[in-house]
Amino acid sequence: MESEEDESSHQNSKRSKPISDSQFASISMQDSAFTAPNLPEELIAEILKRVPVKSLLQFRCVSKSWLGIISSSDFVKTHLSLSANDKEYKHRRLMLSFVQPENNLKDCSLGSLLYGSVTEAFDLDYPMKNPVKSVWIVGSVNGLICVAIEENDLFIWNPSIRKFKRLPSFRPTLRCGYYFMYGFGYDEVNDDYKVVGVFCIFGVGSSYDVEVKVYGLKSDSWRNIDDYHGGVLLNDSGKFVKGKLHWATSARFGGYNGWDIVSIDLKDEKWGKIEQPCYEKGNFDFVLGVLEDNLSVLCNYNRTRADVWIMKDYGVKDSWEKMYTISCPNDPGKYMFSPPLCMSKKGEILLVFGSIFMIYNPSDDSIRYPEVTNFDACLEAEIYTESLISPILQNEPIPQQQ
Repeated sequence: MESEEDESSHQNSKRSKPISDSQFASISMQDSAFTAPNLPEELIAEILKRVPVKSLLQFRCVSKSWLGIISSSDFVKTHLSLSANDKEYKHRRLMLSFVQPENNLKDCSLGSLLYGSVTEAFDLDYPMKNPVKSVWIVGSVNGLICVAIEENDLFIWNPSIRKFKRLPSFRPTLRCGYYFMYGFGYDEVNDDYKVVGVFCIFGVGSSYDVEVKVYGLKSDSWRNIDDYHGGVLLNDSGKFVKGKLHWATSARFGGYNGWDIVSIDLKDEKWGKIEQPCYEKGNFDFVLGVLEDNLSVLCNYNRTRADVWIMKDYGVKDSWEKMYTISCPNDPGKYMFSPPLCMSKKGEILLVFGSIFMIYNPSDDSIRYPEVTNFDACLEAEIYTESLISPILQNEPIPQQQ
């Protein structure tokens, strides 16, 4: 693995495709006779904004003018916005984690998965890769992905530009007998990417103590937060919606006593609670998710069906709406649904059932299973947008190659 500035190959060469978004699709960067077209800079910028990241990395070498355009912060932000809002999902991918046959990360095209016939998953040479250590996708925002290796090794990574930032090591004061969860999000007000770590230690009976730490990319440091009163966290990673990270919590450990949804605002790092929908009666497992930038709740009813609730107006209890009820196919009771990952332009829902992808069409209650090659049983899936956002601060010294 190379330094944080230049991560080793991401297998992009295996999945490159002709650029269909601009007149520059056929340009060969190997052609020494190539010269940049004599067009107004504003027009060049408008065209380049719609070009995939892989090609933009090559086009930086065309001229100083093109390098300046592609490297400007306004261009990076506009390119990200256009890519994130494209309903064809041409610039969005799914990162997948696996346990067997070894701890591993792969990714595949989200657009191909939704609209194509066959999708290929590609192995990723991620930072600090170690087949004997578990890898956990904490979350993704603006093309940056936070990944945890085991307990204390975390990094913020942009696989599209092959750059990563390893977070400074830390040790919570809590020791044996505790578990931990992380969340990753973006503080838009302070233009800072943050990781929240929640560490819970169990005492006698159902007693417990909680320690919360927050990492900020700008300061490159961890800080303690002392005002957490939310209970025992239930879901693995915090769900990032509207500038806040969300977890489901229980009032006590080791027994059912209802649950709450707690949130932490990354702007001021204050905790709050989200009112829940009026669920239907019955026993079900409760999982948080994000669908179309809205907070979602998926209720698995005894592994026979799942209800999907969406909060359409964030923070307003009455805006919760039950959008879908999906019956478990084939062998009810054997597998559970994951929260929906995304919605296609046709209104179809992509989710994981057990360890395979499933696409549900609410218009006719049909289900189909997209074919994915080089794919084993998936542990978790996270959508990310291909972007030029760098986890390396502009004035940060480049570390020595390890």
